[in-house]
Amino acid sequence: MTSPKQALAHPASSAEAAPGSQPGAARGAHGGGTPPKGPSPWRSKLYRWDMKASPYVFIAPFFVIFGAFSLVPLLYTAWYSLHDVQLSSLDTQTWAGLDNYQNLLSSDFFWNALKNTFTIGVISTVPQLMAAIGLAHLLNYKLRGSTVWRVVMLTPYATSVAAATLVFTLLYSWDGGNWLLDFVGIDPINWRESDWGSQFAVSSIVIWRWTGYNALIYLAAMQAIPHDLYESAAIDGANRWQQFIHVTVPQLRPTILFTVVVSTIGATQLFGEPLLFGGVSGSKGGSEHQYQTLGLYMYDQGWIIGNLGKASAIAWSMFLILLIVAAVNLLLTRRLRKSQ
Repeated sequence: MTSPKQALAHPASSAEAAPGSQPGAARGAHGGGTPPKGPSPWRSKLYRWDMKASPYVFIAPFFVIFGAFSLVPLLYTAWYSLHDVQLSSLDTQTWAGLDNYQNLLSSDFFWNALKNTFTIGVISTVPQLMAAIGLAHLLNYKLRGSTVWRVVMLTPYATSVAAATLVFTLLYSWDGGNWLLDFVGIDPINWRESDWGSQFAVSSIVIWRWTGYNALIYLAAMQAIPHDLYESAAIDGANRWQQFIHVTVPQLRPTILFTVVVSTIGATQLFGEPLLFGGVSGSKGGSEHQYQTLGLYMYDQGWIIGNLGKASAIAWSMFLILLIVAAVNLLLTRRLRKSQ
């Protein structure tokens, strides 16, 4: 047993503390305990820096790639358009100011290429989008093997430009493309040399490749239309054609506007189809430049003739045209939203 003197000489330890008290209570009462340590300052700063910088790090690759492959070439092309630069001597640059743009405005070849671009764009866009809406309307109903038909719609889009143009070149050859005309009693057409014939041939390639793609866009928009609208129209006695005209088409206005703008941009940049269709004279757009687009005209000036300054001016002219198209799209979109 412990004597009273020994008990006074040796105070109770934490293990001998009263029942219900925490082990560190005795030390805390005598000032021997230490408060729990919080995170160190450098860890707090690292955490705050990570929370602020991580989003920018995640999106940085996009801006790096965009700057390297889009912004820098765009600005460099603008610099070239203000100089007299030849492909054979890139190190020799002479300041030209706006001379390249003035030469374009006074060039008959530029206005011819602009007219051909507009004509081919209209010939290819209008039938293409009308056919796409019709196909989407048919696919919107329950059909057997609907998935198969949707895959078939994308097959032309997945086909390479070279393969598609080669097939159409054979179809529009003098021997291969005129047998049907001869069968119905129409005089044969020289598809490559005639003005409207060559433009129609190039437009048919674009129509074949992009109709299915736009049809699937319209199909997705049609499936988002509330079914109640069709039920209300059917109760009012509207048949399928009337439902299509008064329900489907008005609901598709934003989508139609989107496809028109995208098709217009694609027509402005049309290059591969006319180049491959023309063969040897593809860069000229035919022997008489009858289907030379702005893209072909830029390629001819830059890589065939070697005048990079003028080619850069053509590229920036195309860019300004696309900005005008984008501005018209924005204006029409705002009007559609106000009307709704």
